[in-house]
Amino acid sequence: MKKKLDTLLEELRQIHSDFKLISTDKIEVAEWVRWKCRYGCKAYGKHLSCPPYVPAVEETRRLIQCYEKAIVARFDAQPNLDVPPSHIHHFLWDAIKELHDTMFEFERHAFLSGYYKAFAMGALPCSYCDDCLPERANFVLDQASKRFCEHQHKMRPSMEACGIDVFKTVRNAGYELEVLTSPSEKITFFGLLLLE
Repeated sequence: MKKKLDTLLEELRQIHSDFKLISTDKIEVAEWVRWKCRYGCKAYGKHLSCPPYVPAVEETRRLIQCYEKAIVARFDAQPNLDVPPSHIHHFLWDAIKELHDTMFEFERHAFLSGYYKAFAMGALPCSYCDDCLPERANFVLDQASKRFCEHQHKMRPSMEACGIDVFKTVRNAGYELEVLTSPSEKITFFGLLLLE
């Protein structure tokens, strides 16, 4: 039996309390976002949770149309100060994993609460493995490479990888977000849970 939304939200706050419920019309999707992944991100093509291995922007638009509500969750990242910030993925490794674990738990809990369409998205590349399949020597990628993923049950794409304008979406949800100009500034991540 599907739980009331208020009950679900109360239970999700036991997992992670910093989130806001929004209508999906506040989720912004744009073509330019994927271009920023393609030109400028060192992780492009290195993770199955990132382009070019994730759904295209138009598929994301169609997916969001299947939902009426979403949760935008905020996470304060604690970087690994033993790693230079120029190695951004490893600088933020534990924080990324925490976000992905939490968003997976959100999705799982919502699903078990009767919200069978629940689907979570994270931020930045997946960090469940030290090296993702596309980075491994002699690994041949094909259309179904994800079947070899060691964490395929909980690996989800990042919002930006699928074309979601994270800045505009989280601002639409009522959070403040600005471009950071220094690795010493407070780093904030966001995850998304689609609900119906």
